Amino acid sequence: MAAAPSPSPLAPLPPALADAVRDDASLRRFLHGLPGVDQVGVEQRAAGLATRSIKKASKMWAIDTAISMVDLTTLEGADTAGKVRSLAAKARRPDPDRPEVPRVAAVCVYPDMVATAKKELDGTGVHIASVATAFPSGRSIMAVKLADTRHAVEEGADEIDMVIDRGAFLSGNYGAVFDEIRQVKEACGDAHLKVILETGELATYDNVRRASWLALLAGGDFIKTSTGKVSPAATLPVTHVMLQAVRDWHEQTGELRGVKPAGGIRSTKDAIKYLVAVHEVAGPEWLTADLFRFGASTLLNDLLMQRRTQVDGHYSGPDYVTVD
Repeated sequence: MAAAPSPSPLAPLPPALADAVRDDASLRRFLHGLPGVDQVGVEQRAAGLATRSIKKASKMWAIDTAISMVDLTTLEGADTAGKVRSLAAKARRPDPDRPEVPRVAAVCVYPDMVATAKKELDGTGVHIASVATAFPSGRSIMAVKLADTRHAVEEGADEIDMVIDRGAFLSGNYGAVFDEIRQVKEACGDAHLKVILETGELATYDNVRRASWLALLAGGDFIKTSTGKVSPAATLPVTHVMLQAVRDWHEQTGELRGVKPAGGIRSTKDAIKYLVAVHEVAGPEWLTADLFRFGASTLLNDLLMQRRTQVDGHYSGPDYVTVD
């Protein structure tokens, strides 16, 4: 599996984008000057791409690629060190009987579980991701959010999944959201930053586009759909809009930034739909764990079952894979 991308430095932006973040008024003008999203068009394209079929050889490649992109996640109040150790074992060796199955991209946990994950995964190539900034609501003071982030990094997280202040965003206080992301980015140090937009609360595709650009302007290495705690979570049309944003960002800056849909993606069939969208909307260079992830807790089991079906020629069923 490829290494994690280097964190995007807080480097000078191209002149047009630097002007956009000069002050609150400029940021508002830029975000509201973005082209509007054609709701019917994006939904029709997402539905059309979702009907694409792929041949058996391509399906095997797609399954292995999807496995390598999974951020295997447990974010429950009842999480224990034992559960995290079990999840880490599965991340290292998703199918114990088949060593050729790729490792997942990362294990994603709460900050207080990072040390346990680090102990189990150090040197394996599986990354340790931690949610932070008062996940999932984001409702806390900035000092607490930054302390949350620094603690996770100090414990061994090399990826931070932060949540934006949706209240500030929906109130039009874009400068506050920008400053918050920028401060968290700085607190990440060498860890790279995924910015959770919580698209289910943003209401419109135009807001998703604005939030995506806001996160990219502030230095987010990835933009992520959801916490998984709000419905709807990831959807194909929303992911299309976010993929368009990172594609357009690359065209303007030359930088590659990633996308992570999270929440509600449970089947191999759904994962393949997302991979088709990545290829067609952003481009084939995004078909890597460096630039695309699935935030999931149950998707991996279905991928493993479908992989066995491809190899063995018959359906194995859930009894042949480890239970999360």
